[in-house]
Amino acid sequence: MNIAILIKQVPDMERVKFDCERGLVDRSTAGVEINPFDLNALEAGVNIAESKGCESVVLTMGPPRGADSLREGIARGASRGILLSDRAFGGADTKATSKTLAAALKKMGVPEIILVGEKTVDGDTGQVGAEIAEFLGIPHISYIEEILNISENDITVVSNIFDGKFVKKAKFPVLLTVTKDLNVPRLPSFKSKSIARKAEIPTWSLEELSDFIEKEEVGIKGSPTKVRKIVVPKAESRVCKKEKDNIENFLDEMIGDLIEKNVLEG
Repeated sequence: MNIAILIKQVPDMERVKFDCERGLVDRSTAGVEINPFDLNALEAGVNIAESKGCESVVLTMGPPRGADSLREGIARGASRGILLSDRAFGGADTKATSKTLAAALKKMGVPEIILVGEKTVDGDTGQVGAEIAEFLGIPHISYIEEILNISENDITVVSNIFDGKFVKKAKFPVLLTVTKDLNVPRLPSFKSKSIARKAEIPTWSLEELSDFIEKEEVGIKGSPTKVRKIVVPKAESRVCKKEKDNIENFLDEMIGDLIEKNVLEG
């Protein structure tokens, strides 16, 4: 059994600034980190690999500095990392990103289990995992909050969708999108960090993936999605009402507001 964990290096969303004119996130304005939801996928993949005695490979697409996130993944228990990096990959939307990652997984030899975080904090679309599975032609299960059983040929999980919990089983290979309720990610030790710092991270460019994807399918060329405008909403402060003289009318008005907002039934 082989396991692949897909992670993304994202900016610190509390500090990053937006270029509203160009419709882009200005990633140079903040530090970077592993997408928080991907840490749960990483923990799940490492746990499965440890229990089954198999390899777990962490994979990311991005600029050369993405190797730092892969080393952190190794420090957190992954066996090794692979970086997909090429100027041709730049500007990719979810479709081009998914196709590129799917091509890399084909080059690896599609693993039995592929783990992905529910979504990313910089995009929040939740589309990439399912799209990768479709491009690979394999089953996928989303919003997983519990793994019940892993047999030789399949996996059984609990998926939480629209406030309903469903027990689902899928045969390998399968792609799983996990939620933050699945586990608590471990912290890397000083020893594991020291080992990971020395790890060699191979880089795959478009040339390395050329047997599985065309240059017209990656980056901006392969991205049908175009961002026309970004609007950063203004922060709203709490609105207060005060009434000292006519308390009964004030209560009637307040109850009416709560009914209108569907907090209370009429």
